[in-house]
Amino acid sequence: MEENIFFENIAHILNAARENAKTAVNITMVYAYYEIGRTIVEEEQRGKGRAEYGKHMLQELSEYLTEKFGKGFSVGNLKNIRQFYKTYVSDQIGETVFSQFENIPSVGNGRRFCLSWSHYLFLMRIRNVDARHFYEIESVKNNWSLRELKRQFDTALFERLALSIEKDRVIELSRKGQIIEKASDAVKDPYVLEFLGLEERPEYSESELESRIIDHLQEFLMEMGKGFTFVGRQVRFTFDEEHFIVDLVLYNRLLRCFVIVDLKVGKLKHQDLGQMQMYVNYYDRYEKSEDENPTIGILLCNEKSDRMVELTLPKDSNVYASKYELYLPDKKLLQEKLIEWLEEENASE
Repeated sequence: MEENIFFENIAHILNAARENAKTAVNITMVYAYYEIGRTIVEEEQRGKGRAEYGKHMLQELSEYLTEKFGKGFSVGNLKNIRQFYKTYVSDQIGETVFSQFENIPSVGNGRRFCLSWSHYLFLMRIRNVDARHFYEIESVKNNWSLRELKRQFDTALFERLALSIEKDRVIELSRKGQIIEKASDAVKDPYVLEFLGLEERPEYSESELESRIIDHLQEFLMEMGKGFTFVGRQVRFTFDEEHFIVDLVLYNRLLRCFVIVDLKVGKLKHQDLGQMQMYVNYYDRYEKSEDENPTIGILLCNEKSDRMVELTLPKDSNVYASKYELYLPDKKLLQEKLIEWLEEENASE
């Protein structure tokens, strides 16, 4: 038995070393592509911007590099490398964000690259600079794979978070990424649950929704956001000889508090909010320890009235109501909504 643990420890060290080496190689190639892009742009400028010169130069360079180094240097890829340099040569991002990579060198403008080339190929196609910075920061902080980065972009995470926080903090998303400091920071509206594979129909039940979430628990916790861990489902407690069941109980390590999630199919009612407030009060009084922070309650529903929620809950309540969507949102609609919201806020100041 001890021998097996010993072997496994050695294997773990080797696997970690291989992953680190792979990461180092990927990042090194990103820096190489940046320099290649710079050299191509400078050569084109020496050609006085003549389109024909640039076209022939890239074709000849592609043939030369392919003969010398093999695949990966088609004209199309060289154009991507050139565009990478043009995108990031004047692009600045807060260096403190990448403090864990302080040993990584920087290019001429002080910029550091901490992701793979595949990540940057995707990022540089995001036109909104603030959104591009946000997704880069979150990819680095959360070690997102390219697949996860694409999903978060497709679900319009930047717009959803921006619409869920105070206007004066929206700019922080592009400078620092998502910061979790208080209860409202951990709440989105809406949540996107397309990974459950449920069609949008009126027939499915709350128990079916819950079962699908448990089947896709890892994806659900990632959608919930930073610091969330799973505690239990259908958690039962008794009060005044009455039994109550909480759909999902989570814990947020960053906020150091319980997070109760109740699932509602159909329109949210004021009774649902009152019930959730009771759940939160119970956990605050009987479950949380003295050194933990107040419990958060999140009601996930597919229809709600913001006005009814505001009138039902006290201003200092730690209960939130958020919509869930079973398909990818209309990103353009969310972008327009964010612009409209920011303009309204600026006009009211």
